[in-house]
Amino acid sequence: MRILISADMEGATGVTWTADVVPQTEQWQRFRRLFTGDVNACVAGAHAGGATDLLVNEAHSSQRNLLLEDLDPRARLLTGRHKPLSMMQGIDSGVDGVVFLGYHAGAGQEGVLAHTYLENSITGVWLDGVPASEGRLNAALAAEHGVPVLLVTGDDKACDDARDYAPDAELVAVKDCVSRYAAVCAPPKVTSERITAAARTAMDRAGRVPGTVAPHRVEVEFDATHLAAAAAVVPTVQQVGARRVGFDAASMTLAMQAFKIVTAIAAGAVEGIYG
Repeated sequence: MRILISADMEGATGVTWTADVVPQTEQWQRFRRLFTGDVNACVAGAHAGGATDLLVNEAHSSQRNLLLEDLDPRARLLTGRHKPLSMMQGIDSGVDGVVFLGYHAGAGQEGVLAHTYLENSITGVWLDGVPASEGRLNAALAAEHGVPVLLVTGDDKACDDARDYAPDAELVAVKDCVSRYAAVCAPPKVTSERITAAARTAMDRAGRVPGTVAPHRVEVEFDATHLAAAAAVVPTVQQVGARRVGFDAASMTLAMQAFKIVTAIAAGAVEGIYG
């Protein structure tokens, strides 16, 4: 049984603050260990549940955060940036299920460090008219390849979000959101046990199903007009409001490729503290 673990960091055990997830800070060094601990707990549970091939795809920021030297040897690590499918690299390799580990709520929503791709320039993303977190976008891409979402971990708001886009998935809330930068956190020993138990149970649902390729529409709203104008130079992308752009794509794979371009151009158009 082959399983992909898409591992983000904002939803990891204990993470509540910008410095916890920004590379080169003292706090980041600390939370890399807790992040790796969450991944190892998932690997242990998935292996106990029958997984024989576990690929961990780093999905946060520089995508060089997990500690390879501390990784459970039953897993392999896909690390580094500029992957064609980004957070979901490996979903097209014949895996039998995917885990969203350390996920968070989407831009414009309540949740610890909630955002969608860009930390603070995007105020909302919609997939086919529905507000979309990274989890919802990635679940739609997984469905295109016939891969079920087996487990989602993060704060309670990320789990609430997942109940809608992956209603059959196991859920583990490692912390309860108080505000964007505060949460009631369970200690690593507790979250590790919960993640391991849920991952083991989740493997019962592993198994590919027929994929569904369908057209999709994505709309993205920014916090400033010039970011929408910058993104609208991309062919097929139209400015549909002062701060909003939208585009149609023939498949979710193409939609995500276009979304990556839109966010990259918008990020490049941010100018200092004025955005």
